[in-house]
Amino acid sequence: MSHTVDIPQELKDSLRKFRFARRKSGNAALVVKINKQKLIMEEVEQFEDISPEDLAEELPESSPRYVVLAYELKHSDGRVSFPLILINWSPSASETGLLTLHASALLDFQTTADVGKVLEVREGAEGLTTEILDASLLHK
Repeated sequence: MSHTVDIPQELKDSLRKFRFARRKSGNAALVVKINKQKLIMEEVEQFEDISPEDLAEELPESSPRYVVLAYELKHSDGRVSFPLILINWSPSASETGLLTLHASALLDFQTTADVGKVLEVREGAEGLTTEILDASLLHK
């Protein structure tokens, strides 16, 4: 299979560590960007105990990102789970070439991150809220 963008082993290790971290409460996020010059993915930063709304404020308004989110989901029966969600942050103000590169590498990143649920966010901060995540995951 041809890859447009490389995923370095260092990022794969970071994803694995993030995926298997034990979580008791709160959301955690790992943010990744594509370095267009080198055609590799790079970890930007990680957040612990961050709300979806605060996370949206941390993400750039004109540059795409992949965000692996361990989301604290409260079920109607009182259970709490931490599903992993891949947020495909693709603001419409992004450079077209970078959006195209980002889109072409999405499936490869999703497979590497081993995340089943993908949430597309194109409208910026309004598209990443607790209500939207709950509705998407609980199928309300």
